[in-house]
Amino acid sequence: MPEKEDVKQRVGSLIREARKAKGLTQKELGDMIGVAESTFSRFEKGGQNLTLDTLQRISDALGVRLLIDFK
Repeated sequence: MPEKEDVKQRVGSLIREARKAKGLTQKELGDMIGVAESTFSRFEKGGQNLTLDTLQRISDALGVRLLIDFK
């Protein structure tokens, strides 16, 4: 399962970088997508699985494009 953890952590890091680039706190972005700050923190730390719907809500709130690339 380490691979799955690695993927969640990489996605979480990308979310954190995009959030910080927009100057938003975890609470602000969490409020925008309808989740608690603690839940959003787990997203960024890779401690919680994200659904595609949640990823889309995050990208919409940040005004960025969601691109999934299978290599």
